[in-house]
Amino acid sequence: MTLNHRAFPLGGLFVAAALAVTALPVRAEDYYAGKTIDFLIGGNPGGGYDVYSRAIGRHLSRHIPGGPGIVNKNQPGAGSSKLATYIYSVAPKNGLVIGAIYPGAIANPLIDPKLRKRYDPTKLVYLASADSGTRLCFTYKSSKTKTFADALKQKTIMGASAAGGSTKDYVLLHNALSGTKFELVQGYKGSVDIVLAMERGEVDGLCGFDWTSFLAQRPQWLEQGLVHPLVQVAIEPDPELLKKGIPSIWNYVKAGEDRQVMETVVAQQVFGRPYIAPPGTPDAQVKTLRDGFMATLKDEKFLADAKRSRIDIAASSGEKVQELVVKMYATPPHISARVKAILSPGGAKQKKK
Repeated sequence: MTLNHRAFPLGGLFVAAALAVTALPVRAEDYYAGKTIDFLIGGNPGGGYDVYSRAIGRHLSRHIPGGPGIVNKNQPGAGSSKLATYIYSVAPKNGLVIGAIYPGAIANPLIDPKLRKRYDPTKLVYLASADSGTRLCFTYKSSKTKTFADALKQKTIMGASAAGGSTKDYVLLHNALSGTKFELVQGYKGSVDIVLAMERGEVDGLCGFDWTSFLAQRPQWLEQGLVHPLVQVAIEPDPELLKKGIPSIWNYVKAGEDRQVMETVVAQQVFGRPYIAPPGTPDAQVKTLRDGFMATLKDEKFLADAKRSRIDIAASSGEKVQELVVKMYATPPHISARVKAILSPGGAKQKKK
């Protein structure tokens, strides 16, 4: 058969062929081969979020087609809202930058208009969460406050990091909703520094500390009786901690609006170790990264590594976290206003430099 060049010019054949090639989707292995993913961590080196992220980073490459390099970098600041801002508005939207942020960086813009202007948590792309956490309040062995009942009666000095972190927010929540007499001293870089301050006798203890971080950083503390666990905070109490005699916060918070306020903040623990990508990241890369995270979090080699690192894994998909964040931002305005009033008071003492 001869071609009718008038009906179908030869140049048109080349154009059609080129269009057909460019229309083919780029395979994940082709996209990521030879590339490097920057895995940014919104916490200080040695802290719980750092331990989790580096453990995941050691295995993630095997579960992303093309085997890209994974480079962990710490980028702490303002309860990881600094990193959330960077990923929201500055980071390349190409699937080569991902971040580990605190749940508070997702929840706090709900009640802080200044943060909401910097980034919108509902538009961040959630890739997964590694854990659904329980948080603790505890004091060091030298403290006169040995139980939560003691904390309701006497002043207890609690260390905290900067605004936006759980170590500050949970102290304020307990004071407002449970009636504790905690005195807040903030300005520590992170949980590692607060723990050292406890050991030095600068503060009695801290709140809002993840149980998994506790196990990773000071596993011997409970066994050796070096701390007094005061209370556990989670939507559903941890049965293991109940067996250890650590009471649930719901024993101390009244039903009704007080409980709604507490639940609004505590809900963030359902996505206790969230990982994100920038808004506008192409769907193909989002799917690849979400699949890679979930495969990693179920991988036997990773789980063995996690066990050695003393971190618990209770994985949630990026789709589930995305849905939870949207629901959180549908909180009734009067509840959000009360949360804001509790978490935004002045008067906290600053750590002496």
